[in-house]
Amino acid sequence: MVILNVLVFFVMSFAGSTEDIEFMLEHGAMYVPAVLENGEYYRFFTCMFIHFGFMHLAGNMVVLMFLGDNVERATGKIRFILIYILGGLMGSIGSFIYAMSYNPGIVSAGASGAIFALIGALLWLVIRNKGRLEDMTTLKMCVLIAYALYNGIASKNVDMAAHLFGLVGGFLAAIILYRKNDRSSIQ
Repeated sequence: MVILNVLVFFVMSFAGSTEDIEFMLEHGAMYVPAVLENGEYYRFFTCMFIHFGFMHLAGNMVVLMFLGDNVERATGKIRFILIYILGGLMGSIGSFIYAMSYNPGIVSAGASGAIFALIGALLWLVIRNKGRLEDMTTLKMCVLIAYALYNGIASKNVDMAAHLFGLVGGFLAAIILYRKNDRSSIQ
């Protein structure tokens, strides 16, 4: 997923400025009027892979590299991708609902809904494995989640609805998809 996100970013960077809102709108960022008025439902998916500038991409990819690895090792490649996509879509839906209700003119993009889905999945994996998975414990996961949510609240221009819905979506996806000691059967 890191490679895909980075590849999309560099292709888009060669085509224009990823920090330009109009450019991002033309290339799949989430925007409530585009979905409601034009039926551009693909934005629920495309917004997960585009980022507003290099620092936005870098911040998301660092977290994805460190936490995604744990989830992929525990679930296998296919389930990892499914959790990432399904949880990311839940994050997009949450972002859409919030924007539709409170700020329909907002433009949003980024992998953080999907990354929070992996955090939610990792929480389930730790719980399912009796409070420990590799170097992760239930306490560490709770501290990580609290810090990540606090950091989002304390920062500007952060789509907290995507984070929260992604977190819940990833947790639920992991409940459905994860089979303890059955990783090798679907890779």
